[in-house]
Amino acid sequence: MSVAPRHHCHVLGSPWPGVHGTVIDSGRHYGRHWHGTFGLGRLERGAQRSASGRGEVEAVAGQLITTNPGEVHDGRPIDGAPRRWRMVYLEPAVLASMAPGAPSHTELARPVVSDPPAAHALGRLLDRLERWNAGATTAADVLACEESLVACCAAVLSRHATRAPEAVPSGPAHHRLLRVRDRLGDEMADVPDLATLAQEAGGLSRFQLLRHFQRAFGLTPYAWLLQRRAEHARGLIRQGVGLAQAAAACGFADQSHMTRTFSRHFGFTPGAWQQAVRPRPKPGG
Repeated sequence: MSVAPRHHCHVLGSPWPGVHGTVIDSGRHYGRHWHGTFGLGRLERGAQRSASGRGEVEAVAGQLITTNPGEVHDGRPIDGAPRRWRMVYLEPAVLASMAPGAPSHTELARPVVSDPPAAHALGRLLDRLERWNAGATTAADVLACEESLVACCAAVLSRHATRAPEAVPSGPAHHRLLRVRDRLGDEMADVPDLATLAQEAGGLSRFQLLRHFQRAFGLTPYAWLLQRRAEHARGLIRQGVGLAQAAAACGFADQSHMTRTFSRHFGFTPGAWQQAVRPRPKPGG
């Protein structure tokens, strides 16, 4: 009888609505997925191999790992040994606010980075976020977190960010695929069937739609839809929407279905996320 790989994930809230973190010790193989946020992480033990928007890469302890919003990636331990990493996730507007005047199409240039000073700055931020989650929530503690956030973003943006090329449409066929993707995102609770989507894509066959959609966006339409539902549920729960209501609003069959999808996508449950982002008392000093 096979034994499930070890997996422990602790989600970290933050003093700001657009930032959260995770502490993960896991032997799990994460399937292909994407996030709506930038991800900055530090691999602290072990090694992993992953797909990225720039090909397959390997990371070892001490290196930074990064993801851009919408970038499809996965992650699996090398030699099956569990690895430990800590991540901070930032909504695009948060990262943009760290560099006023920066191009709006900024992206992190490499999925794996060797930069000890930047890794130290990220580690300091995550240490302070862990203390904040443990109850160090005075105004001075929040200031310390914010200083670390700014220092970490500055270190990464100054050396490892580049302006992404403006998206160059590949013609009417690509625009039709974008319409299909947008429709999936807009109609999460009343999903069109594959034949309808194929017709909207320009009269493709269902097989052609699957092939072209996956080539364009890295996932099949159904897999992309599940990712979008999980991301939307995360936002609703942060806003204070209850778990059952969030599940219904995102088109999940029930709360259990949302929990399974959410856990595969983020590595932690909706309940853990709800606890991490719950309102905190105002800092007193």
